Amino acid sequence: MAKISRAQLKQLVEAAIFVADEPLSQEQIQLTVLDGLAVSKTMLKETLVELNLEYQARGIQLVEVASGYRFQSMDSLSPWLSKLWQEQAPRYSRAMLEILSLIAYRQPITRGEIEDVRGVSVSSQIMKTLSERGWVKVIGHKEVPGRPSLYATTKTFLDYFSLKSLSDLPSSDDFLVSEEINNELNILSSESDNRLTEDNFPHKSEARANIEANIKPNDADEPEQLH
Repeated sequence: MAKISRAQLKQLVEAAIFVADEPLSQEQIQLTVLDGLAVSKTMLKETLVELNLEYQARGIQLVEVASGYRFQSMDSLSPWLSKLWQEQAPRYSRAMLEILSLIAYRQPITRGEIEDVRGVSVSSQIMKTLSERGWVKVIGHKEVPGRPSLYATTKTFLDYFSLKSLSDLPSSDDFLVSEEINNELNILSSESDNRLTEDNFPHKSEARANIEANIKPNDADEPEQLH
């Protein structure tokens, strides 16, 4: 196998993550750009750690999400970077955020169980939107009469909100109290990267900061029906 210096390895890994259309996992990097090079998994991991540290003080940071590593702008810069896009992106309704939150925290969960918590019927349009965005999927069926579908979040959901795993979600004790779900929905609200500022979803440490700006006074989704 061909040898490569530490400096060249860092340059190659940095460039690969920069030009990739999607996050790159360590395995993908090893099997593609490092194929044929004498680079161990330990060397690659150390290189990623070094790159992460080097980018800490910059406007662009190396972030590990569920699917792998990617470069993205600092969340705190989003208010200014969003000016690069003239069109105002749509905001999601409170109903959609509530349903997405319930799926994220209580997965796997059925549509009926979501309705039991919220007290209103789940909009078919909302479920369609969440599925089309690739944020939720059916992972099976509950073994009860009717065998309703069980919903769960996806890696795309985690990537979108800059989460490495579900354990990075804000504490459910803080953000999902069933009796106050309509009053205190300050979750999943990360300005994940400057391309996606319409959601303003904060990271765990920012969870109470921006959610109110994302909730429309009047939901534009399919009207919901009281039970």
